[in-house]
Amino acid sequence: MASHGERNDRRPPHFRGAGGPRDRGKPAGTSAARGSDLRGPGGRAPDSPDAEWIWGRHPVEAALCNPARTGLRRLVAAPGKADSLPIDQMTQAGQALRVEVLEPAQIDRLTPSGAVHQGLALLAEPPEPADLETIATPAKGLIVLLDSVADPQNVGAVFRSAAAFGARAVILQARRAPPLSGALAKAAAGAVDKVPCVRVVNLSRALDQLADLGWRAIGLDAQAQTPLEAAFDGGAVVLVMGSEGEGLRRLVSEHCDVLAKIPMPGGFESLNVATATAIALYEAAKPRATTPGR
Repeated sequence: MASHGERNDRRPPHFRGAGGPRDRGKPAGTSAARGSDLRGPGGRAPDSPDAEWIWGRHPVEAALCNPARTGLRRLVAAPGKADSLPIDQMTQAGQALRVEVLEPAQIDRLTPSGAVHQGLALLAEPPEPADLETIATPAKGLIVLLDSVADPQNVGAVFRSAAAFGARAVILQARRAPPLSGALAKAAAGAVDKVPCVRVVNLSRALDQLADLGWRAIGLDAQAQTPLEAAFDGGAVVLVMGSEGEGLRRLVSEHCDVLAKIPMPGGFESLNVATATAIALYEAAKPRATTPGR
């Protein structure tokens, strides 16, 4: 059940609709230059407190091709691993970057223990967050909103599913969500650079704003009476997903238009949030006739 932890001290909660009640390591080894050198004096990356490591081929390639990733600080690759990277495309976009060739064991020391880096790692600042109103206009398609989902693997998997089903954006709460780097970026397999991320202070107010723009919020709740399939009306949808432990918090739940559940005839009513989101996105992406007036 939802907890009572979220504050919304500016607007009272309300219901809409009958169904609704949100090492930085030191450089080592040799280097091969391509493009211009973005490293600072002594071969170190320029100071950037927001820069964090991304690793793995798909996450690194996607980050290099994302124009919103303007803070590219350091790119390291094992011998032969940089040959297929989109260096020319990145240089044309004005993001020339030097490739440092390191042995895999040296990259191990730059990334967390156990990181499957595939011989590629990138130190970069996060992409600039998207603006909610801009990303939600016009009201069409799907948006995913995560309420208190903090596990990087789950959030990364949600981004991956959102990209697969063409979601317009993923909305996260600024103070509760993990950064779009590290294990999250690896789990997303590049999707954090393909699906816009909106960070908001208050999820309930974000749902109010989306409602004003013509979006309908469907909250996933295992205790709901409405089957998920019956909750869609063909209009623009915000899928509101809660954490595995607490589910949707009370105020976020109250700002949904309808609460719905994923029917589970097997009797094992426990899916992690990433799996539940993938199922909900699949259901939401099915073609439907639009309800008159939407």
